[in-house]
Amino acid sequence: MSYNSTWIMQFPGNFNWSNAALVTKGMAPYGAVALGEIDEICERLLDRQQEPDAWEEEWCRIGARLEKVADAADAAGHTMSAGSYYLRAGMYYFTGERFIYPGERKREVGRKSIDLQTKGLLRRYPNIERVEVPFEGKSLPALFMKATGVSKRAPTVVVFDGMDNCKEMSVLFNGLEFAARGWHTLAIDGPGQGETLRLREMYARHDYEVAGTAAFNYIAERPEVDQKKVVVMGYSFGGYYSARVAAFEKRFAAGVSFAALHWDLAAWQREIKRRLETDPKNTAQSAFHFRWIMGHIDDGDAAIRKAEAFSLADVAPKIEMPYLIVHAQEDKVVPVASAHKLFEAIRSKGKHLKILTAEDGSIYHAQADNRQVGVEYIADWIADTVVNRSA
Repeated sequence: MSYNSTWIMQFPGNFNWSNAALVTKGMAPYGAVALGEIDEICERLLDRQQEPDAWEEEWCRIGARLEKVADAADAAGHTMSAGSYYLRAGMYYFTGERFIYPGERKREVGRKSIDLQTKGLLRRYPNIERVEVPFEGKSLPALFMKATGVSKRAPTVVVFDGMDNCKEMSVLFNGLEFAARGWHTLAIDGPGQGETLRLREMYARHDYEVAGTAAFNYIAERPEVDQKKVVVMGYSFGGYYSARVAAFEKRFAAGVSFAALHWDLAAWQREIKRRLETDPKNTAQSAFHFRWIMGHIDDGDAAIRKAEAFSLADVAPKIEMPYLIVHAQEDKVVPVASAHKLFEAIRSKGKHLKILTAEDGSIYHAQADNRQVGVEYIADWIADTVVNRSA
């Protein structure tokens, strides 16, 4: 596989749309989307790349179609089928929302995507529970997936999303694998992520250990959880968050960056801004997304100033627990040098770096081209490092 393959570059010359399509295609192994439906959408979009509303229209069109099928199935008592259609409809709405500028329309589509995905997940997976994690007088929405057939306290993985993902995705491509191994998963939308950003207007913050501590406090109260075997994990931009949490919240047994973000975030965003001004199609993120998650949608300079605090330079050396970094050698979203920088800065004797290549089956950022390759490696490492370790 290469970046020129249609699996990765669905829209040749348009990295912006291709990246978004790949993230959605990557959910196919988990039943959250159907490749035939995605192919139908992308076929229509190929000739509409110059139309500003085309992306939203085509993805939401199929979302609306499947929503009607889901409603009919639900009314007929066909709960499992309804759940499948709701889940796919919600995922397509979430993809369609991606390039809508923040405002009432984006909030409306985001709300619908979350509602439909939740309906789908709860119907398809009775071992998933929607929960609220207390946080600074408010709460963070999360999904707790229990490992079925486990009678005693079990290991648990707390998963924070990336910049443009959501807990509804995390609970599937991570949680299903972990549940199969007898572990629970708390997939959570922290500040600046998923539902927390879209419906609660809680923006990204550099001191993510606050969210990490809230998640651990919640997990520690659950009777299913072995408090001594709780792992914090973040993917994509969440790779910064999980490292930050691991540095300051010492109760976690281990940490994982599923893609590493150790760099000068402000400098990186200045470069993204420059590239967007030159050609808005040549980056993985939209022109406004970073400003939005930072809470400065109308002021790019303010967003970049806020980003100056997002650094692991003085933080990574504080990571003492076992820590895993998984990164793609050919990552074009986050250069592989970031993974090496983070690995070198961590002082833990239990640190481990895995660079995945085409031979491993994945070349893309956070393994969006083949999620299972990354997740299985992470699960094996957690098993060896945390779950099966001697007391």
